[in-house]
Amino acid sequence: MAKILIVDDEPAIVRLVKSYLDAEGYEVFTASDGPSGLKAVHAYKPDLVVLDIMLPGMDGLEVLSRLRRESEVYVILLTARTEETDKIVGLSVGADDYVTKPFSPRELTARVKAALRRVQTGAGAGSAPSVFSFKRVRIDTGARQVTMDGSPVELTAIEFDLLAALAENRGRVLTREQLLEKVWGYDYFGDTRVVDVHLGHVRQKLGEAAPIATVRGVGYRFEDEPL
Repeated sequence: MAKILIVDDEPAIVRLVKSYLDAEGYEVFTASDGPSGLKAVHAYKPDLVVLDIMLPGMDGLEVLSRLRRESEVYVILLTARTEETDKIVGLSVGADDYVTKPFSPRELTARVKAALRRVQTGAGAGSAPSVFSFKRVRIDTGARQVTMDGSPVELTAIEFDLLAALAENRGRVLTREQLLEKVWGYDYFGDTRVVDVHLGHVRQKLGEAAPIATVRGVGYRFEDEPL
């Protein structure tokens, strides 16, 4: 049974989301402010966290920043803000996904289910472990390890799966929608900008020679040559 933590200070939203997740058979815990949310993560060790940005005591971005120092738990941000910079900051701090209030509880539940499927299977791209060896990049999907010019590169789960999906389709352009389907799941309803932000992190970690090309208005292409 997957464990889910909801951190939100609006009781009506907590009750609604909890009722939907309870109906799916998940073990659901709740917290109403930032400090208690961090304590709940330590106490319950959830498989997924639904985290509101606007929290008393400590806002959700600070909670997320502290959480990322010690955990890679899947995090879906809830935000009532409409400014795009707030969403991008949340993804940059380490969120895997976000939902903007007001939201459909069915949509949130579908995203939770898709996220837990990829967490439990350990991969979002490819059906069986394999190794992709190129001149500069080597990707071992079984060990979930990446090297660039022989040096190890530490990627988050989402970042790894995006890179693996592109490498598996070397030379082909994958649209943002295709990457959402491959990495986040078939019933993903989200904004394609999550792809841009996470791939920006991958490029930064791989360095200036990162073999990921942007095809303007379409998507991304992996360009390293195979060995």
